[in-house]
Amino acid sequence: MRRASGPAEPAARLRPVPLNRIVPPGVASARIRRDHRTAAQPSRLGRRARITTLALLLALLALIAVWAVSAAAQAQETRSFAGETIRVAPFAAGLEHPWSLAFLPDRRILVTERAGRLRVVDAAGRIGPPVAGVPQVAARGQGGLLDVILDPNFTTNRFIYLSFAEPRPDGAATAVARARLSEDAARLADLTVIFRQQPAHSGGNHFGSRLVFAPDGTLFVTLGERFDLMDKAQDLSTTLGKVVRIAPDGGIPADNPFRDRPGARPEIFSYGHRNVQAAVIEPATGRLWTVEHGPRGGDEVNRPEAGKNYGWPVIGYGRHYSGAKIGVGPSKEGMEQPLFYWDPSIAPSGAAFYSADLLPAFKGQLFVGALAGQALVEVKVRDGAVIGEERLPLGKRIRDVRQGPDGALWLATDDTGEILRVVPARARD
Repeated sequence: MRRASGPAEPAARLRPVPLNRIVPPGVASARIRRDHRTAAQPSRLGRRARITTLALLLALLALIAVWAVSAAAQAQETRSFAGETIRVAPFAAGLEHPWSLAFLPDRRILVTERAGRLRVVDAAGRIGPPVAGVPQVAARGQGGLLDVILDPNFTTNRFIYLSFAEPRPDGAATAVARARLSEDAARLADLTVIFRQQPAHSGGNHFGSRLVFAPDGTLFVTLGERFDLMDKAQDLSTTLGKVVRIAPDGGIPADNPFRDRPGARPEIFSYGHRNVQAAVIEPATGRLWTVEHGPRGGDEVNRPEAGKNYGWPVIGYGRHYSGAKIGVGPSKEGMEQPLFYWDPSIAPSGAAFYSADLLPAFKGQLFVGALAGQALVEVKVRDGAVIGEERLPLGKRIRDVRQGPDGALWLATDDTGEILRVVPARARD
């Protein structure tokens, strides 16, 4: 590279050189060469250092590129799971603790973020700005904006339902709101809280909560027992540790099991639950299935029935976090046994029964997300009974599992803020 020219320097004045300063030509040329080498040495060393640094940076960038390609390839590597050869394809990233996915008719996705934002993700995986009009939430501990589902008649009424930790003067509790989503999906209108858990509590744990419409149009809401108030799961005067059943406007169905019992909350459908964060209707039967967190072991798969007691905290598998025994042990007369349990815990959250044709071997099986287990879990179902499980390790905390309109299983990751798709290995993105 040529150096840019500067202003001309003034001519030097010529002065006579004393004879004793005259240097023989051979010596002079040697000294000039030596002086030239000495003057040039720092410049050459600096240039070599810059070249070495640049080479190291380029090598580092190359390693990062190789790692990124390897990580992407690993994420989509062909794997055998639940009788299918599948891959896990990334769809969207950059969410903050996504909690729930709900598919709009145009295949955009509503996504709740626990911090209190509802977002729309388009068909290309682009994340939109927060939807306006979302209720204020108590975003602390396990609380915040939780589940989102569409009304069965969404195409005509535009109603969606949100469960969330609602701030109250005496703490917080799970609530359910119904609102209309605008045609452009930018805002909510006519928001009404249709259910409030009682009582509120100052703690930040065990809010539940999943929302599921039954075939008869009633709405199931799963509710945690708020951890510190676990004994209230057996108390029918509260809605702690319960599955409740309400009408879409919050009314009480006439056939609820405790509607006419004095002192009992009429919304209650079943009780004795700990912290249910997965609930789904089995397509073949129309029956509700739930998956709930145990403490140290004892996560349960249940099929709640009206008026039944599922035991917590009187019975349970596993142990309390302190190591103490749970109640009277794993069973007691008059209390229901789970269909299946895990020990140690997987920390289940989100579930879907698979009914599409894209992955034929998945049909009729229950798929559950695992937070602590960092996996997608197939719960193998045959003739209404659970006969085993299989896990797909993912190295990420799976918060929600949904069957999409494309037939893929869609996953939301709590820790990495991603949306993933489980698809056949042969499928194109």
